[in-house]
Amino acid sequence: MTGSQRLDALWKKGTDFLGSEYAILGGAMTWVSERNLVSAISNAGGFGVIACGGMTPELLSQEIAATREMTDKPFGVNLITLHPDIDNLIAVCREHNVSHVVLAGGLPAVSSIKAIKDFGAKLMCFAPAVSLAKKLIRVGADALVIEGMEAGGHIGPVSTSVLAQEILPVVADQVPVFVAGGIGRGEAIAGYLEMGAAGAQLGTRFVVAHECIAHERFKRAFIRGNARDAIASVQIDSKFPVIPVRALRNEGTEQFMRTQQEVLTKYQNAELTQDEAQMQIEHFWGGALRRAVVDGDIETGSVMAGQSVGMVKTEMPTADIINELVEQAITYLS
Repeated sequence: MTGSQRLDALWKKGTDFLGSEYAILGGAMTWVSERNLVSAISNAGGFGVIACGGMTPELLSQEIAATREMTDKPFGVNLITLHPDIDNLIAVCREHNVSHVVLAGGLPAVSSIKAIKDFGAKLMCFAPAVSLAKKLIRVGADALVIEGMEAGGHIGPVSTSVLAQEILPVVADQVPVFVAGGIGRGEAIAGYLEMGAAGAQLGTRFVVAHECIAHERFKRAFIRGNARDAIASVQIDSKFPVIPVRALRNEGTEQFMRTQQEVLTKYQNAELTQDEAQMQIEHFWGGALRRAVVDGDIETGSVMAGQSVGMVKTEMPTADIINELVEQAITYLS
C-alpha cells in the first residue's frame, strides 16, 4: 500500500463525515474565518468553517450565503454556545440548510443540540476531557474535536498529545474525532490518524493564506513569530479568574498584567467592588482581536496564535498549504 493509499484509508472516516477530499478542517477564528478563507479551504479539498463569533443572525445569514456563492463544496458553521442569540443563529443555519454545525465555548444546551439535529445537520462538539466526550456522544454529538492548550485563542489546561492519548482509545470507534492544537505539519496529522483520529483541525497555519483577509501586519507577525512567542495570558489572583488566551507576546499582553495588578490594588484599597474589578479585567481585551486582525494593531491588539506559529514561514495560496500538508503526511506514511 502506498503512502497515499494509507492516508486515504486512515482518514476515510473523517472524509466521509465531512464530505471533503481531505479530513483537514479550518479552525474557526473570529474575524479571520469568513467567506474568503472558508471557501478557499473547501475549494482546496479541506473543510472550511465559518466563525460566527459575535455575529448577529442577519450577519451570519449574509456570510453563509456569500460563502455559498464562492464554493459548491461542503463547509460548516461554528457557533458559540454562550451567544445570547444562539437559538436564532441555529435557525439561520436551518434556513440555509447548513450541513455541519460546530458548537464551541462550553457544554451545549440540550435544546440547542435538538434544534440542530432536527433539521438534519451533523453536530460537532469540543471535548476537553474523556468524561465530557462520553457525555457529548450520549446527548447526540456526531463528531468531536479535541483541542489542546497549544492552540491559539481560548485554551484549556491539557496538551494535545495527552488529550489524544486519553480520548482517542476510548471514543474513536464510536464517532469521528478530529485533533487540534499545535498542528503545523502533515507528519503530525498522520501520527494522530494512526492513533485513531479521523482528521485534524488547523487554524494558525491558515492565517497567512493569500485568501485570508487578515491585515498584512497581522500576517507578518505570524511569519516572524516562534513557538515561545505564543504565550497564554496569566491570571495573577484567584479572586479574579481569567480564561487563558494564547496570543503572541506584545505590549498588550504586558499591559494586561499591569492592569490586573492595578485593579487588584484598587480592590484591596476598597476603591472597587469585586464585581467592578472583575468587569475592568474582562473589558481589557474588548475589541482587541478585531484591532489586530482588521486594523493591524499588533502592538496593543490581541494577536491570537497557536504554538505552531513557528512553522508558519511564508504567505501562500490556501491550496498550496493543504497540498503541502497532504504531501508531508503521505511521505511520512510511505
